[in-house]
Amino acid sequence: MTMVTVESIRTFIRENMVSNHRNAVLGDDDDIFKLGFVSSMTALKLVNFVETECGVTVDNDDLDVSTFSTVNRIVAFIERKLGTTLAR
Repeated sequence: MTMVTVESIRTFIRENMVSNHRNAVLGDDDDIFKLGFVSSMTALKLVNFVETECGVTVDNDDLDVSTFSTVNRIVAFIERKLGTTLAR
């Protein structure tokens, strides 16, 4: 597990979801599902990233689109699970 930061989450999303969309700009409150950046495979990659890179167990009850819909919501989920604030 590496030290996860808000920027590392942004980078993961940019490189794995947004990079296929030319000229796409993503803000921390933009819904990656509503914008069409997420497929079933990239959703699994995102959950795997949260578990392996952030050291967070994603329980079945956590598997809700709203939990992973924006950078800020993902950060809030990780911070809640870890009981700490991520470096910005």
